[in-house]
Amino acid sequence: MLASQPQHHLSTTLLHLQDYRRYPPPATTLHPPATSSKRLHLSPVSSTFNHHQHTLSDQQNDDVHSNENKNPRTHNAKSTALLLRHLSPQDQQNPDAESQENYISLLQKQDKEKLLEVSLVGKRTPQFPGSIYANTSFPLVQSVFEGENSNLGYVDDEMLVKALEIRRKVTKEIFKEAMKKGKFGITYCENMISEISDFIDYVMIKAASMKNFPQFSTSSFNVRAKVFIQESEVVPLIRWLKHNSLSYPQIGRLICASKRNLDSIRQLAEWLKTIHVKGRLIGVVLTRTGENVFERSLEELEEIVWYLESNCVRKDWMGIVVTRCPQILSFSMEEVKSRTEFYLSMGMTKNDFGTMLFDCPMVFGNLSMEEMNQKVAYLKEFGLNNEDVGRLLAFKPQLMACSIEERWMPLVKYFYYHGISKDGMRRILTMKPWVFCVDLEKTIAPKVQFLRDIGVQEDAIGTMLARFPSLMTYSLHKKIRPVVIFLLTKAGVSQQNIGKVIALGPELLGCSIVNKLDHNVKYFLSLGISLSQLGEMVSDFPMLLRYNIDVLRPKYRYLRRMMIRPLQDVIEFPRFFSYSLEDRIIPRHKVMVENRVNFKLRYMLKSSDEEFDMRVKDAVERRRRFESGAALEQPSDYQNDDMYVSQTTEFLESI
Repeated sequence: MLASQPQHHLSTTLLHLQDYRRYPPPATTLHPPATSSKRLHLSPVSSTFNHHQHTLSDQQNDDVHSNENKNPRTHNAKSTALLLRHLSPQDQQNPDAESQENYISLLQKQDKEKLLEVSLVGKRTPQFPGSIYANTSFPLVQSVFEGENSNLGYVDDEMLVKALEIRRKVTKEIFKEAMKKGKFGITYCENMISEISDFIDYVMIKAASMKNFPQFSTSSFNVRAKVFIQESEVVPLIRWLKHNSLSYPQIGRLICASKRNLDSIRQLAEWLKTIHVKGRLIGVVLTRTGENVFERSLEELEEIVWYLESNCVRKDWMGIVVTRCPQILSFSMEEVKSRTEFYLSMGMTKNDFGTMLFDCPMVFGNLSMEEMNQKVAYLKEFGLNNEDVGRLLAFKPQLMACSIEERWMPLVKYFYYHGISKDGMRRILTMKPWVFCVDLEKTIAPKVQFLRDIGVQEDAIGTMLARFPSLMTYSLHKKIRPVVIFLLTKAGVSQQNIGKVIALGPELLGCSIVNKLDHNVKYFLSLGISLSQLGEMVSDFPMLLRYNIDVLRPKYRYLRRMMIRPLQDVIEFPRFFSYSLEDRIIPRHKVMVENRVNFKLRYMLKSSDEEFDMRVKDAVERRRRFESGAALEQPSDYQNDDMYVSQTTEFLESI
């Protein structure tokens, strides 16, 4: 009984409205109906119309306006005003036409949005009897979607966009329900849906297109969307990818990148396991290979892997290579061969090629052939030939990953400014090619400024960098600065000499304080050398602290026990520890003993073999003349120098 009541009210209302349009009342002001505390159905609309057929007095109009302001309608106001606007004559004059026009246009827009939302949502909202939205077969609702009415049937672009957004929300809810049935949590469902917006649109389009099939011609959009989601098997695929340690952002990117070919994702993931790609790395490879990889057959991918294995890329390395550079799988076979021949043509062996590809796969897949040729040509400008470049890239392939404009050119200008020649740059490039990969402003410039601050001369900085390129790769705060502080506080080096020590022995900055420098300092102090004397020794010969104690101890023992020399000789000539005990110290000491001559350590070890033999002969001749009592001849120019005086003094001390 209640179900038929709205239809009866509507039919009665329409009959009254038709009579109203045939015999319009005299021109008068139309006002929105007054507020009523009772629930109002559409059936009393006719009485409202009859009431407006009589002319109101000015006082009555004022009363009506005052009642409207005090008690505005809150129920069915929009629907009644909309019907009045729809059925009123076009040429009817109204004193408040402008305000009513704005009010009714606002109601029309809101009604359109409401009608669209009602028609597109999945679940219908319960309505009271007689509601205008309870039955979408009402001509007013049909006119919005079919365009029958010129005023209300027009659907502009904004309304279409709103309808599309509503339909998209409905599709998301349907997809969420499908994932919940697949035992996914609410949070995971929402996160996953936020990552696959493109696939949601695809589901919405496919569900709409299924309307053309006979079996779905009478089905609702919700039913069609559920059927398509179930047939695509996207929910089981998400479950399988999640089981293989893929995160929901990775799964979302894969589903969107597969171009709706969801079966290719599972096939490619299974194939990656066969080449030792494991865990979450599968998702990394799948998301970075590129969209075209889902369109390739497994036979093409197998051919690429086989070719790389034939060029000494071990099979157990293939997973690491593909993980670090997934773009390899997106190359054609011709491109893979051309890139391989590029490196092999520079004299690089297949073993070196395989090792290079394992160490830095990005030099094979992340660069174009034009960029690779430009970088090889730039390296040859330092004086390297084709084979030298091949060996250099095999040793440090990361060079190919550096930019010429951003890395190499500013660094070369910086070296040139500090007086480093092209030969010095080639030495840096061959000894420490990693220098050409570091950032100039953040890594090298602060170290050079620190060297200036501790007293290293400007003209010595370039020599230091060319002599010891590893200095530019050390940490300033963890390596260089602690060594300088140790030399100043523990090794006795003065503030005035620290710049000289670093300039003469930059290799000290690469020594370990705990394992090398501290042990050597303690050893020299244990010999009876004071801290200030040790500082002078290090200033004269900084490399003294770099020798192993096992090398220092036999030399010092031979000096004190066999040569019977005082400790002062070592303090005056610390370079004594730099000479070989077996090849230099012992043989020359035997010659001196056999000829009964004695020299200071400086003249004994520093001179060449010819100079040493000449000095021994002169000393023997002077001793023979002294023993024979012959008068000493006038010294020659050679004998007037400090060396002659020193040799004479040593000779007198030896006898």
